[in-house]
Amino acid sequence: MKILFVMLGFLFFALGAVGTVVPVLPSTPFLLLAAFFFARGSERFNSWFLSTALYKKHLESFIQSRSMTLKTKVFILSFASTMLTVAFIVTDLLFLRLFILLVAVYKYYYFVTKIKTIPSEKPRESTNALDNSK
Repeated sequence: MKILFVMLGFLFFALGAVGTVVPVLPSTPFLLLAAFFFARGSERFNSWFLSTALYKKHLESFIQSRSMTLKTKVFILSFASTMLTVAFIVTDLLFLRLFILLVAVYKYYYFVTKIKTIPSEKPRESTNALDNSK
């Protein structure tokens, strides 16, 4: 089972890495899944993943403070909503449609009430007098 977890960790890590480059593919959910599977699969791979730049840039602040920027929240919610809408339209079964609606409602509830919204990081202006004189 641990081998399966490590393999899934690498699969989601790869999808998350691609998501940092491709604008349509979100990276954060895939990297969260990678973290989950690496933690269950191998201490060594989990330590490696926690030291990667992808983890530090995209997940570290979320894991530590349960917070995201508004831009990240909107992107994840819009992508997930699109996927749920497609599933809702494609299915004809009433109980599946109700389940999809419940998932969508819970998703918004969770993002609005459980995940704090933090300001986007803006580039800092230089405070060094030598830099300002150039």
